[in-house]
Amino acid sequence: MAEEEHLVIMDETAIRRALTRIAHEIVEKNKGIDDCVIVGIRTRGVYIANRVAERIGEIEGKPVPVRELDITQYRDDRHDEALTAAKMESAAALGEIDGIPFRTKDKRIILFDDVLYTGRTIRAAMDALMDCGRPRSIQLAVLVDRGHRELPIRPDFVGKNVPTSKQEQIQVSLQEIDLKDQVTIIHQRG
Repeated sequence: MAEEEHLVIMDETAIRRALTRIAHEIVEKNKGIDDCVIVGIRTRGVYIANRVAERIGEIEGKPVPVRELDITQYRDDRHDEALTAAKMESAAALGEIDGIPFRTKDKRIILFDDVLYTGRTIRAAMDALMDCGRPRSIQLAVLVDRGHRELPIRPDFVGKNVPTSKQEQIQVSLQEIDLKDQVTIIHQRG
């Protein structure tokens, strides 16, 4: 049986600093937050998005809207007959919160995920967003970029670049669901 070696590469302080830096970079790149909407990919991307939105609110003195995106029905590794109906249901879930419809048309979307790897999750998220209208732009923010892209997708905002082998894993733990903040690289040995 193979042993695993766990190495913490970001602790609570490093994560906090990275998200604060990303918040400042977003404000700078967009010259404020007018017409910006932050969208977090379920699950950990949502918590990261909320943290960054809170920091942006402190910087700008006004809130930035935050939405949650479930891309399950948009993944390219799912194939079933009800896929089209399920996609429309996912878009509808993003589309309305508290009775207020969400439209991406002419908005600058800042999409958040915890780890960028092959790019397939991001492609699925962009498909879901496009079902809600045509945004002015989609920018990508990730806590960790580990490389190994299969699609031509590049993040605009990165907390940490971590070159990895395909045998390694990146595990993001967040206080909201894992009761601690840290990023760990897991090496398979043996």
